[in-house]
Amino acid sequence: MISAALLAGCEAGDRRAEVRIDAPGEGDTLAGDVPVSLSASGIEIAPASEHRPGTAHHHLFVDRDLTPPGEKMPAGTTGLIHLGKGDSTFTILALAPGEHRVIAVLGDSAHVPLDPLAADTVTFTVR
Repeated sequence: MISAALLAGCEAGDRRAEVRIDAPGEGDTLAGDVPVSLSASGIEIAPASEHRPGTAHHHLFVDRDLTPPGEKMPAGTTGLIHLGKGDSTFTILALAPGEHRVIAVLGDSAHVPLDPLAADTVTFTVR
């Protein structure tokens, strides 16, 4: 679970942490590699190594379902991308033609999704 200290930036009176996939847009049709751009509000995006209260970093679930609530998002899993350096952009390479889904999730420094969950989803087509 997430420590009370980590949630300090998200308690009553503060805005709830939210993540948004800015690109690609819902329903977009793209050719080639897929650039993903993310933004967050109500929390600071920081490298996972910083272990500071009120921070999180991005994770991308590409064509896969989320891990169960409260469980660590496992490293080295196909279709699960950790942006642990605090990045807000990533290019997904070599997706097969067809429809795809990306879910962005904010996780704490231990790679556990924030509680309440901060996630956004887009579907798009690669031609």
